[in-house]
Amino acid sequence: MTAPLTILGLESSCDDTAAAVVRGRKILSSIVLGQDALHRAYGGVVPEIAARAHAEKLDICVAQALADAGLPLSGMDAIAVTAGPGLIGGVLSGVMMAKGLSVGSGLALIGVNHLAGHALTPRLTDDLPYPYLMLLVSGGHCQFLIVRGPQDFSRIGGTIDDAPGEAFDKTARLLGLPQPGGPSVEHAAVAGDPARFAFPRPLMDRPGCDMSFSGLKTALLRQRDTLIAAQGGLFETDVADLCAGFQAAVRDVLIGKTRRAIALYLKEQPPVPGFAVAGGVAANRAICAGLETLCADADLRFVAPPLALCTDNAAMIAYAGGELFAQGVRHDMTLSARPRWPLDRSAVPMLGSGKKGAKA
Repeated sequence: MTAPLTILGLESSCDDTAAAVVRGRKILSSIVLGQDALHRAYGGVVPEIAARAHAEKLDICVAQALADAGLPLSGMDAIAVTAGPGLIGGVLSGVMMAKGLSVGSGLALIGVNHLAGHALTPRLTDDLPYPYLMLLVSGGHCQFLIVRGPQDFSRIGGTIDDAPGEAFDKTARLLGLPQPGGPSVEHAAVAGDPARFAFPRPLMDRPGCDMSFSGLKTALLRQRDTLIAAQGGLFETDVADLCAGFQAAVRDVLIGKTRRAIALYLKEQPPVPGFAVAGGVAANRAICAGLETLCADADLRFVAPPLALCTDNAAMIAYAGGELFAQGVRHDMTLSARPRWPLDRSAVPMLGSGKKGAKA
């Protein structure tokens, strides 16, 4: 019996500096150093500040991850690193760190797509068999994927503009709530009336699994401005009702589009039908509960990884690197950092394309 691979993973695609050691499906250590305090005054992530913080913290993360795992660097089988997509300064910091470790140790280097890390997390946490349907829903991404292997993804739908997490963050800023916006809006929505305001359910009147959330955010902005003009400001009940209505609209769109995606996925007649949701927005209890009920009705196994593995982390990168390593994937010093890197390269770009390639 072949011994499970032990992989050191590095993640630095946005504002979390992370390192982890994973052996097979067992997480031996996982270190995540956030940057919320560095960016709070700016209302969002500042790429230059994030890149500098990654460069300062990556070696600390790696040392702590190895120490927590109780293993030396020589005890690894390979080094996996997020090579994109993401903020290029942060991605570059991680790739350069991984290259240095690879050269110094002689260990194999594996560049991992950050989105593949999220998409393969259900296999790390629940050993979900291929093929399964994946809803990747986070601050920067939202797409439905049929996952057939560590390098085999078919996108059957996604957002044509703002991702839900981005819409939650913008909504929080519009209502004066703290960042990150997702938890703030969800907390405020608990006391709110989701039926008070008639928010739209974008693209639900059109076929397919594509989504749009930019117009929903604009509808909330107009409703906020109407309230302010009429009464001179916002009451706490107004904020709660706006959050509840916005969250309900996002939930309804995600559930409605997921129902269509499930129908397409089941045409493949998977032996063990499964659905997984990952990404920061997967932590929203109202959305997650709605998706779980939908899957129960459709007789699909439902998987929602723990919150710590839904947000950015290096354990998912290490695990994805292990699956790629097992398939013979190796990279050398020509591995480049990529700001854009779609999982389904055969699909038409949803958000446009440029000199650096498709955005999504």
